[in-house]
Amino acid sequence: MFQTILIVVLVVMALSLFVCFIRTVIGPTMSDRIVALDAFGINLIGFIGLVMILQETLAYSEVLLVIAILGFIGTVALSKFIERGVVFDRD
Repeated sequence: MFQTILIVVLVVMALSLFVCFIRTVIGPTMSDRIVALDAFGINLIGFIGLVMILQETLAYSEVLLVIAILGFIGTVALSKFIERGVVFDRD
């Protein structure tokens, strides 16, 4: 029963990843694209976590950490670029 629930949740997460990808590609504004890209990263972390549970392994834990760190840094950098026009301030 638990395996069936995991597979159903993986299908729903895959649909969510697809919708976030579509919003990233055709978002009307740059802010919408950044939020969709952040949501895509969060959904991807959840998807990989569910695969880890389904396979009963910890092999992808480093991948999860790297995706989380890159997603956070990317969101902050893109938000700063939209706000000020530069990513690195020169003093």
